[in-house]
Amino acid sequence: MKTWNSLLRRAAGLCLAALLVVPALAAEPLSAEQRQEDLDFLYETVLVAHHPDVFANTPESEFLRVKAEIEGRLETETNTEFLLDLMRLTALVGDSHTSVAIGGAAELRAYPFAIVRRGERWYLSAAVPEDKDLLCQEVTLLAGKPVQEVIEAYGTLFAADNPVHLRRSFRQACNVADIYEYLGLVKAGEPLTVTLKNGKTLRLEPMGMEEMNQLEAVRISDLIKGQPETAAADAYYLAKPLSENVYYIQYNTCQEAEDLSMEDFAALVAKDLEAGDYSRVLLDLRNNGGGSDGVIWPLLEYLRLAMDGGCELVGLIGESTFSSALINAVEIQEMGGVLAGEPAGGSVCHFGAVQGFSLPNSKVRGQLSSKYLDLNTLLDAAAGRGVEALEPDVLVYQTLEDTLNGKDTTVDWLLAHPEKLAQKAFPNAPLTRGRFIGLLHEAAGSPDMELGELPFADSLGIEWYLPAAAWAKEQGIAKGGAEGTFSAARPITWREAAVFLGRTAEALNLKLDPAEKRAGPVPAALSQGGNPEAVTRAWDLGLIPADADFTQGLTRAQGARLAEALNALIA
Repeated sequence: MKTWNSLLRRAAGLCLAALLVVPALAAEPLSAEQRQEDLDFLYETVLVAHHPDVFANTPESEFLRVKAEIEGRLETETNTEFLLDLMRLTALVGDSHTSVAIGGAAELRAYPFAIVRRGERWYLSAAVPEDKDLLCQEVTLLAGKPVQEVIEAYGTLFAADNPVHLRRSFRQACNVADIYEYLGLVKAGEPLTVTLKNGKTLRLEPMGMEEMNQLEAVRISDLIKGQPETAAADAYYLAKPLSENVYYIQYNTCQEAEDLSMEDFAALVAKDLEAGDYSRVLLDLRNNGGGSDGVIWPLLEYLRLAMDGGCELVGLIGESTFSSALINAVEIQEMGGVLAGEPAGGSVCHFGAVQGFSLPNSKVRGQLSSKYLDLNTLLDAAAGRGVEALEPDVLVYQTLEDTLNGKDTTVDWLLAHPEKLAQKAFPNAPLTRGRFIGLLHEAAGSPDMELGELPFADSLGIEWYLPAAAWAKEQGIAKGGAEGTFSAARPITWREAAVFLGRTAEALNLKLDPAEKRAGPVPAALSQGGNPEAVTRAWDLGLIPADADFTQGLTRAQGARLAEALNALIA
């Protein structure tokens, strides 16, 4: 018998995935004084005192307004209502990593159903036996409101810094009756209406957890015909060939397995790649909720060598790709790899490095970010992107039909499309120093470079433009700072671009007849500073547009045009 105990944990999810181990609220109602102490502790000692920027998304006045509203009902509300109040206050931070756990609250009631998202639609994924024939039907309304409107209401309780993470949190708690009542979506004690596209409506009564556990349940998983070869495995990481040309790696948690170090695992992968004739490697991060982003580094270094040998790297991401796994996904793009699948639950730039906390009286637990991770300043691939869900370069949604037939939509699509894939273009993103050097290297014909030591002290060793950086250093085009650093992810200025262009022209011995040189002096915005000869050379050769606003930074599109001008001069 499939009880609602397992159903609610796996299909409906009464608790956030990152916060499963949570004690229940105190069995006896807390006193108003105890609740006040917990509320003050959460706000003052946890959020205000230790979050790196607690008012980044919501002004302090709104926090204080909500806190005062909560204080006005401390004597009359239930433990469950107090828990939801704590969640509401914490959600104002707008940080997916900072939250109060809902799991383990023994007083919660739920409706006997669950839904799942496929593409842009929601489907009934669990129900009582008499509603078995309604499984897989599209759900259009909950409590008489469009599903998206209900999700937005959930946003007042579930902390999220992007809509993908919010809808994931909603899916995991979409059947909690107390939430619908707290948000005013359903009147206390009344049934929830679940409206299906086929015109049928379910009227579901709220049930306590003990009663729910006595019910049998039917769910979509009962209808699935087998599992794809790429189904999530009970392993930290694994690797295997999918075809003669495609090699598959599944990376499920950013932790190192006790029985197989990442270094040894990466060596096994390297051995397989050397023995085979693979044109594409799939690195699957779709089940990875995070951990430590540095664990994967030995594998990325081996994959970088494979890419240098002509192998294409494709990272797979999805709703569950979060935290450190999100960083690893952006690093795949930094390597020149492509991301495929669905939008990630994690944001490109985000608060993170979480620490746990527990409230003194209720013992409610939560987690708190300790720093802001600004990938926009650390990786060229993240330039211009902020607190937003990481989007795949190739969008492929898992379909409900494929789910039922035990197929992996994204992987099947990739197997059917062996052609070289491309990263999504961000023409208006800031042009970084590293990307511009990469463009100059391509314009010069991509001269071969044998990489020994890293060209600069702050080189990562996996960047797609690493050969270009080594070439630029050898040719005297990019000389680095006093400590041997290059700051490749920093946006480039027009003057720096002119210096790099002038030095490249010198290294390639590019010249023009005096009559062909540009007339007029170098603009003042470009002439102030060091390396005047390089700037003048770039200007005289017409490599810098005369009508540009030199006080602004460059975009990727502008950088591409500068490289095209250099390539035309070379030709």
